[in-house]
Amino acid sequence: MVQLIVGEKGKGKTKHLLDKVNTEIKNVSGNIVYLDKSAKNMYELNNKVRLIDVSDYFIENFSEFLGFVCGIISQDHDLEQMYLDSFFPISKAEKDDMDACIDKLEKVGEKFGVDFVVAVSLTESELSDKAKSKVIISL
Repeated sequence: MVQLIVGEKGKGKTKHLLDKVNTEIKNVSGNIVYLDKSAKNMYELNNKVRLIDVSDYFIENFSEFLGFVCGIISQDHDLEQMYLDSFFPISKAEKDDMDACIDKLEKVGEKFGVDFVVAVSLTESELSDKAKSKVIISL
């Protein structure tokens, strides 16, 4: 499953994402990974959540990012959820490819039993109908 938190840059998507992950860690029996473009939110996250600074890994496009995500999943069979903050900067995806990115994340999630919560710097009106159906918070 892929869920989206959408809104313009600076509207507070990260705060909602952090609140959600810190609430969910109390309810899941498996592991949670939080991917971000830096480690600045390290102290905002529950210490049971694994924070990964994606900028350390030389990712150049969405295909490489998807491989990176699959690598994380392959190393942790107890992984239940992944939170992706600053989606476009960390994934190197283009805004026009949002639907294709969602489709690929959905396939990975279904195959390996991982749910994705993604913060995207787009307004709901900029999304396709398909993407709009995945929105859980619109700012």
